[in-house]
Amino acid sequence: MTAPTPLVDLDDGDALVAADTEGVLRSAAMGGAQIRATRSAVEEGALERLQGLRPRSVVVVTGAGRASRGAAILTAVLAERIGFPLVRATRTPVWVGPLDVVVVAGDDAGDPRLVQAIDAAVRRGAEVVVAAPDEGPLQAAAAGRVVMFAPRVRALTRHGLLRYFAVLLAVLRVVGSERWGDEVPDLEQIAEAVDGEALRDRPNSEVFHNPAKSLASRMQGRRIVLTGDTESTVELARHGAEALLHAGRVATASELPDVLSAAGTFRVDQALSAHDSIFHDPELDGPPSASPVRTFVLSADADRMLVERRIAALGDVDLVVASSDEGQVPSQRPELEQAAVLVGRLDMTAAYLQLIGGI
Repeated sequence: MTAPTPLVDLDDGDALVAADTEGVLRSAAMGGAQIRATRSAVEEGALERLQGLRPRSVVVVTGAGRASRGAAILTAVLAERIGFPLVRATRTPVWVGPLDVVVVAGDDAGDPRLVQAIDAAVRRGAEVVVAAPDEGPLQAAAAGRVVMFAPRVRALTRHGLLRYFAVLLAVLRVVGSERWGDEVPDLEQIAEAVDGEALRDRPNSEVFHNPAKSLASRMQGRRIVLTGDTESTVELARHGAEALLHAGRVATASELPDVLSAAGTFRVDQALSAHDSIFHDPELDGPPSASPVRTFVLSADADRMLVERRIAALGDVDLVVASSDEGQVPSQRPELEQAAVLVGRLDMTAAYLQLIGGI
């Protein structure tokens, strides 16, 4: 069996741009701009009322989708490194009070859970920060009683993860950065890293020098399994699967131990696929076997060697890390910065797969 030929060549930058009638490449490359927009709002004094606050906890209430995933990635990296509880929830907990900060984030200004979360947090005297569209029922619930971070940069909803990531990170820096220093990196530092990734992933860059195109070429014609070796990289894998779904590709994301336990099944599947031929006749040979499975393991730069040993049994596997071949010293990159870079790369990879067509 042979996979359908892609409709657009990944190395044909002009054709990719011409095919991008929805602006998915530009939208996917706006992560750095979204982070900078949040930084600008902070510099304008949006979080001034939180300056120097020593909260009992920071509670993050999210809707489904990008807000939830962004909060999950950031919480997985920072929860054990900062000086107070960082709690994820789907509604404002009953114990929240004047000593707490509540961050409410979501894509849908009409989501009743977000509206109720804002109302409950305000009534209980908590400091409330909202990252959502400033409209509809949510606008009425906020009504000047909260710090509002409405979108400032136009991007597709599917590419909003880094905006929520940036708002929560900004809150954490304001309420206690002096207590953990480099554990919570500056927004400008992360924005520069994300912009650098977008530049490497630009349409006119050849596959060999383009991390997102390279990843897309490895995914093309395969059934895709995404995984990670830590809680944060598993969340990145889930974001990758969601991004690919928007591109019309079906992928699954799971924790690394589950993927490793399925390695035997993958090997049998690959063996069956290896017998496929361009001369396959469905009437004589029966139904064609499915496309082969390729596993993509997301990891932090510092864990690369250890993860390579763990995944050796998987066979057709790619290890995906944030570092490039441009001379960066992996250990000098904060884990949050690496996560943000990988979010941008996965979004660009999905955009390329959407544009080239095929399967």
